[in-house]
Amino acid sequence: MTSSTPASAWSRDDTGITVTVSGAWITSRLDQVGWPKAERSDIAGQVVVVDFQKIETLDSNGALVLHRWIEQLRKSAATVELRHPPAFYERITDAYAQSRTGATSPPTGRWGDSLAEIGHRAIDLAKATLHLLSFQGQIAVKLAQTLVRPRQLRAKSVVHHMQAAGVSALPIVGLLSFLLGVVTAYQGADQLARFGAQIFTVNVVGIGVLREMGALITAIVVAGRSASAFAAQIGTMKINEEIDAMRVIGLDPITVLVIPRVLALCLMFPFMVIFADALGILGGAIMATLALDISFGQFLRQFQTGVPILHFWVGLSKAPLFAMAIAAIGCQQGLMVGQDAASVGIRTTAAVVQAIFFVIVIDAGMSIFVSILGV
Repeated sequence: MTSSTPASAWSRDDTGITVTVSGAWITSRLDQVGWPKAERSDIAGQVVVVDFQKIETLDSNGALVLHRWIEQLRKSAATVELRHPPAFYERITDAYAQSRTGATSPPTGRWGDSLAEIGHRAIDLAKATLHLLSFQGQIAVKLAQTLVRPRQLRAKSVVHHMQAAGVSALPIVGLLSFLLGVVTAYQGADQLARFGAQIFTVNVVGIGVLREMGALITAIVVAGRSASAFAAQIGTMKINEEIDAMRVIGLDPITVLVIPRVLALCLMFPFMVIFADALGILGGAIMATLALDISFGQFLRQFQTGVPILHFWVGLSKAPLFAMAIAAIGCQQGLMVGQDAASVGIRTTAAVVQAIFFVIVIDAGMSIFVSILGV
């Protein structure tokens, strides 16, 4: 047995049992000779002394092996005393004991923790809002520079994102808007039938879809599709260091990556809202024809007389605000991706959540604004 091999020598005298550990208690040597197990024979009720004086080398794994071995001895022996333990061994066992204590006894919460958490979330929301406004300012400056120098605009990229973020979203936007029109007509008619005013279901569908639901359902769908896509695309480019390469060769990532996406969404969003309005009203008309005994001609006449065109313009006025917020949030979250793959998923999720949140905030703000104006 070489001197570097981890070993334990047992001896007995009148005072008790002495275990002398020697050699190199390191991972590589322990893997070669096997990890020792506690010897429990003839130690019940005895005083056991563990002497570390002949240990040559000790690493963290070896210290933990010895610690667990000694803990097994304590279960059988009356007492276990340590003689000449290395300082490193004591540091490792203390850290191990603290980690075990922390794992089994989590700190108890205080009465103010919930209030503090609300405060932290409010601060985070305020920071996110300020960061978004700052990013919107950068986009506005770069957009103005692009309009002054149109050669900087990447037209092919704009057209590509118009197709990806706009045209490709029309089927799901149309389907949801159609079903929303059906539901609105059915629910409105159910309430108005109590007063014998089923014909006014047309007004409910027209005003609800044109003023609110068409633009809002389009924004939510686009937020789920485009905000996440923008964040994932730009985030992947950042992980692959493509954005750093752009800066090295003198290209501005906001001009190259952000402006085409913002322009594409701002150009397509009004047409998507119009498409959603048309499908929503069509769904309401079909529901009225099938379930409410309101003919298609009656529906159109009541729609023309009872739903002013002003409601259409109110809903359409929200389109550029929704588009700008969704595109900016998606691109911003993509640029905030770190250097690990998990960050892409985190920022993609944050892009969708923040986009939907700010869409609802903008919609509520616009509703209050137009109500104050009396529109």
